[in-house]
Amino acid sequence: TSKDGPPKPPSGDAPSAAKVVSGAAQATPESPVRAVLKKREYGAKYTQNNFITAVRAMNEFCLKPSDLEQLRKIRRRSPHDDTEAFTVFLRSDVEAKALDVWGSHEALARERNLRKEVERQYQENMFRNQRLLQEYKDFWGNTKLFTYLCSVLRNGLNFFFKLLAWVYTGSASMFSEAIHSLADTCNQALLALGISQSVRNPDAVHPYGFSNMRYIASLISGVGIFMMGAGLSWYHGIMGLLHPEPIESLLWAYCILAGSLVSEGATLLVAINEIKKSARQQGLSFYEYVMQSRDPSTNVVLLEDAAAVLGVILAAGCMGLTSLTGNPTYDSLGSLGVGTLLGAVSAFLIYTNTEALLGRSIQAERVQKLTEFLENDPAVRAIHDVKATDMGLSKVRFKAEVDFDGRVVTRSYLEKQDIDQILNDIQQVKTPEELENFMLKHGENIIDTLGAEVDRLEKELKQRNPEVRHVDLEIL
Repeated sequence: TSKDGPPKPPSGDAPSAAKVVSGAAQATPESPVRAVLKKREYGAKYTQNNFITAVRAMNEFCLKPSDLEQLRKIRRRSPHDDTEAFTVFLRSDVEAKALDVWGSHEALARERNLRKEVERQYQENMFRNQRLLQEYKDFWGNTKLFTYLCSVLRNGLNFFFKLLAWVYTGSASMFSEAIHSLADTCNQALLALGISQSVRNPDAVHPYGFSNMRYIASLISGVGIFMMGAGLSWYHGIMGLLHPEPIESLLWAYCILAGSLVSEGATLLVAINEIKKSARQQGLSFYEYVMQSRDPSTNVVLLEDAAAVLGVILAAGCMGLTSLTGNPTYDSLGSLGVGTLLGAVSAFLIYTNTEALLGRSIQAERVQKLTEFLENDPAVRAIHDVKATDMGLSKVRFKAEVDFDGRVVTRSYLEKQDIDQILNDIQQVKTPEELENFMLKHGENIIDTLGAEVDRLEKELKQRNPEVRHVDLEIL
């Protein structure tokens, strides 16, 4: 046996290929003859038949609309139901036209780099300059934002008068209340800034928008401002316990605390009613809405005002005990109590907003509702790996892997075709090449039909669930 190949029969006894085939046919007259398509290598030559849109042709090959007028045009199905079919071109035709216009690949590459630099500069300035007026409109037209600006002014006045009362009386509780109002003022100013940023439109760098700016502003408030306020209140209370000093008349302090109680209490009632209204719309209880922090800006106001009312009552009570007994220790204990309130609010804000920033899922009932809608569609066989994330501002991002029923998709394609024409085309198929062309034609159209089914499901999901803004359906 030769190592270079199979053994060769002697030349004199070698039968012809025709005799071998004839003998095989005679030996097994009933065996079917199978035509096998040879394996084809798909290289750059085959991908030259790919389609390219006019926009891509002009962007990637630096062509003008007039350059495309003389090229062959092909009509294709639009991926969106609300738009008509659009025109595409063969990539090979576009590449040939680009070389004809620019002369060489090097000249085309230089023009591409130049346009990329111009596009980069445009993207950097587009939303900052062209949409500036719209952002100001959103900023000043936001009702909640106006409410928070009023709260900033109110807490600023409370801080000023409480600070004067502390300077006049030297009360540790009044100092803590002044720090409390200062923390509220800075926090609500920061929250107003977060609201103004959260209503900005998405841009090229932030495609999902800026809705999380509210969570970020609330988190910064919890970590920085309230912790600072709690620390100063504790420090002043401890120093008052270690070095007690007599306190002057507290009459002005009581008057200022009474005015603060009225303003803080009124704001607290407004915040409670607003949260009840939002919770009712979401189908949640008051407690569930607050704990899940569906609207952190409203929750911040609720917690601030609740803590402010409790702080005023606590400070007034401790100052009253100091007035009755003459013992400044009660006043220092009031400062520690107000600091503890600030620390509790800070811890709650840090927890709720951290959970929101981590990408929290929506309620299981709502996820089940979205999943059942997809599973009830005839074209869907199964749904896997469902993820529904709360993006803030009542926006939901939905993602799922969809196992489509190929029979339903194919039947949907056939319902739009001329069956008699398809039967006639099948009867005309005589060779493997003709069979391949037939299958490639209808296979591509079936894939287009599958894409149309995905578009339909995404559109219907958004229409039935307005809170779902982004839908990603992956085909299994």
